Amino acid sequence: MYDLYADVNAFPRPYWVNTSSNDIIKDLVARAGREMKGQIETLLSGETLDIQVHEEVTYGDIHSNQESLWNFLYFTGYLTKESEYFKGKYTFLKVRVPNIEVMTIYENTIMNWMKDVIKKEDFRDLYQAMEDGNAQKMEDILSGQLFCAISFYDSAENFYHGFLTGILSQSENYLVKSNRESGNGRSDIMVKSPSLRGRSFVLELKVSDSIDDLEDDAERALQQIYDKRYMEELRMEGYRKIDCYGVSFFRKDCEIRFGKGQN
Repeated sequence: MYDLYADVNAFPRPYWVNTSSNDIIKDLVARAGREMKGQIETLLSGETLDIQVHEEVTYGDIHSNQESLWNFLYFTGYLTKESEYFKGKYTFLKVRVPNIEVMTIYENTIMNWMKDVIKKEDFRDLYQAMEDGNAQKMEDILSGQLFCAISFYDSAENFYHGFLTGILSQSENYLVKSNRESGNGRSDIMVKSPSLRGRSFVLELKVSDSIDDLEDDAERALQQIYDKRYMEELRMEGYRKIDCYGVSFFRKDCEIRFGKGQN
């Protein structure tokens, strides 16, 4: 049997980023139930997770139980030991994500997994709610998706922007333009019909500091669209049916405010 515990030094740190180990993270994310999703979120928040050490574990064992999976991630350098303690003859470790580079690998893997999951979903109800100006229905659908997702909050703006852009991009009837990288007086997301006679939408996102700030932040996001005249780009292109949404997020909750642009 292959003894990873004895051979841990065979995984030099410069070679953490390799295909087989990245596949382990993909497997971790794909197979995660509610409990494991919570554990992953704990690690992504910078906190520690308690795991029991199994001195002999093989690559094949990682599919049998989550303890083996955590051990394999530890032995390959994707988790590092904060401290250890003993319960009888058993050894336990408090482990955490070792550094920002590895944290980024987790986050990118989760985002890619989330995009794959989103591609399989039917979001016609969400698009219909957006066309109808039904902010409450949009909230319900997005909150349901967030509840099932593995979220990371240290890079929350990137997470929520990718989350919402990925969902909106599933429509066959609209083009989605992300302006996050460009800034320059543009809203976070624009959604528009290929036809200038069709509908178009401006969305501005905020990440709240607490659940109590959600409503105010959604209002603030909507007001920012008007104050900074984010609709002008669509008007210049020739769109005449423009609606606006201010969206705020805090962990698994969201708040949405609807406003008319130009119709």
